[in-house]
Amino acid sequence: MLYKEVKNDRKYFWTSHSKYKLVQYGLGPSVIKRVIRRPDRVEEGIAPDTVAVMKDRSTKSQEKEVWVMYQKEFKNQPCLPAGRKSKIKNTNLTNTIEGERRSSTGRIKIISAWIYPGKTKKGKEIFIPDDVLEELQKFSELITV
Repeated sequence: MLYKEVKNDRKYFWTSHSKYKLVQYGLGPSVIKRVIRRPDRVEEGIAPDTVAVMKDRSTKSQEKEVWVMYQKEFKNQPCLPAGRKSKIKNTNLTNTIEGERRSSTGRIKIISAWIYPGKTKKGKEIFIPDDVLEELQKFSELITV
């Protein structure tokens, strides 16, 4: 498969790690978007505030699952003074944290993607290959610094 540069848009932000994994596993961005839009299973991600979704891609001869770990992006905004109304109608998208309101930008940050060779059990901890786990830890250290 020829690699075409994946570009960020208003709906999806691709980390450099996720771009690397697309090339490594021979996945296209449309496959990842399809897994996010219509997952077979949704689990809590291993990193804080992340979601892991899975789509079964098994064939008669081979069992495999495509996993994607992503995070919804938020932006912090100061709370309005008392007596002023917010322009945001949907209160499910906002929550107040110590004088700031976090509102969803609607953008999804794709952190990682991988193919699991086999079937995972529902509700069990997701097995993430060691190389992917090490790269995620390095990536999370870069973000927090």
